[in-house]
Amino acid sequence: MSDLNFEYQLLIPEFILAATAGVILLVDAFRVELKVSRRLLPAIAALGVLVYGLVSLLYINEQKDFASLIAIDNFTTFFRVLFAATAFVIIVGSYEYVTKNIRHQGEFYALILTATLGATIMAAAQELLTAYIAIELLSFSLYVAVSLAVHDRRSGEAGLKYVLLGGVASAILLYGLSLIYGVAGTTSYAEMQAVFSDLASADGGLSQALLLGLVMLIGGLAFKASAVPFHMWTPDAYEGAPLPITAFLAATSKAATFALLLRLFGGPLLPLIDDWQWIIASLAVSTMVVGNLIALQQTNIKRLLAYSSIGQVGFMLMAITTISDASASALLLHIAGYLITNLAVFMAVIAVYNRTGKELISDFRGLAETQPYLALVITVGLLSLGGMPLFAGFFTKFFLFQAAAEQNFLWLATVAVIMSTVSLYYYLQIIRQMYLYEPEGDTERWHPSIASYAVTFVLFIGIFVIGLWATPVLHAADQASAVIFG
Repeated sequence: MSDLNFEYQLLIPEFILAATAGVILLVDAFRVELKVSRRLLPAIAALGVLVYGLVSLLYINEQKDFASLIAIDNFTTFFRVLFAATAFVIIVGSYEYVTKNIRHQGEFYALILTATLGATIMAAAQELLTAYIAIELLSFSLYVAVSLAVHDRRSGEAGLKYVLLGGVASAILLYGLSLIYGVAGTTSYAEMQAVFSDLASADGGLSQALLLGLVMLIGGLAFKASAVPFHMWTPDAYEGAPLPITAFLAATSKAATFALLLRLFGGPLLPLIDDWQWIIASLAVSTMVVGNLIALQQTNIKRLLAYSSIGQVGFMLMAITTISDASASALLLHIAGYLITNLAVFMAVIAVYNRTGKELISDFRGLAETQPYLALVITVGLLSLGGMPLFAGFFTKFFLFQAAAEQNFLWLATVAVIMSTVSLYYYLQIIRQMYLYEPEGDTERWHPSIASYAVTFVLFIGIFVIGLWATPVLHAADQASAVIFG
C-alpha cells in the first residue's frame, strides 16, 4: 500500500464534475426556498463542465496514476477534454428543448454530468473492477436519462428495454471479467499484460476459461458500443429518449466504450491478439453491413441516426481489429471528427423539433425554405458522416481505412468503403426532403434560439476545420495513442 500514489489533486477535474452534479440537485430541490429560477440549472451545469474541461488541460503531458487504479496521462486528457466539450454542447444546445419537454430538469443536468464522469473513468481506468464500476456509472445514469420524457410513452418503454438488456449485458461482462481474473490472478492491466505475454509464448495454447472470458468480455462491451448482434436496444432507446440524451448516447457513450477498448486490447489483451482478432473483425463487418442496410428503411430521423451510429461503430471496430499505434491514432481522430459531426446534426435536429415537435424524415420537407441555415448544417453534417471530401468525415475515414489496409486487412477496408457509400443514400434522402420539396403546414421563415445558432455554428466550422486542417487534433491523437503503444 505504501507504494501506491494517492495524489488526490490528480482527480480534481472529476471532483469538479461530481460537485457540480450535487450542487445542481440541491439547488433544484430547494429552488423555491432559495427563490431562484430553473434557468440557473443549465448555467451551473455549463459552468461546471467548462471548468472541468479547462482544468483538464493542466494535465497535458502528465504521466501518473492514482493508486494504480486511474491513469492520468495524455490519453485520459484527450478524452476529458472531448467529453467536456460534448457535455457543454449538449447542455447549451438543448436548453430550449429541456425547458419545454423535461419536467425533472435538475435530474437531467445532473445525469449528464454523472454520465460524463463515468465515461472519463472508463477512459482512464487501469484495473478491471474500476473500469466495470465506471461502465455501470455511465449505464445507470443513461438508464434513468432515457426515461426522463415522462409525457412520451416511448420513453418509458425505451428505458425499460435498455435497463433489462443492459443488466444482462453487465452480468455477461462481469462474468467474463471474473474468468479473466481467474486465469491472470490479477485485475491490474499491467500485471495482466505480463501474465498473458507468458501464456501467448507458451506452446500449450489458451485455457478454455480464458477463451470464454474473452468472448464474454467482448460481448458485454459490444453491447455498450451497439455492435451487431448486440445492438437490439439501440433503435428503441434512441427513438424513445429525449433528443439531447439520444445525442449523448450517440456521442459520449460510444467514445467512452472505444476508449476502454483501446486501453484493454492495446494493453493487457494485446498478447492474445491471435485469439480475439477474428472475433472483432467479424463484429466490424456485421455491424457495418447491418447498420447501414437497415438504415435504408427508416422513416424516423432518430431511428435513422441510431442505425447510422451502429454503422459508424463498425468502422471504429476496424481500428480495434488492426490495433496498432497508427490505427489507434486514426481511431482517436475519427472519434473527434465523428463527435463534432454527429453533434452538429443532432443540435440542428433539436432546433427543428423545438419548432415543429415532429421527428419523421418527411417532417423536414422544405426546411431549406423555412430555415435555410439549419438545413445547411444538417446537410454538411450528413455529408460528413457519409465521408464526402472537404468535410471531417472524409479525412478521418481516410486515416481509419488506410490504417486497416496497412495491417493487411484490405478486405475489411473495402467492405467499409462500400458501406460508407451505401450510407450516402439514406443521408441524401433527408437532404432531398429539405431541398426538393415544398414545406407543409407552417411555411413562414423562422429563427432558432441564440444558443442553437451559437452551438451549431461552432460545430459547423469544426466540421470544415477537421476536414481541411486536422493537424492539431491529429497531433493530440498521436500523443494520446503513444501512451498505450509508446
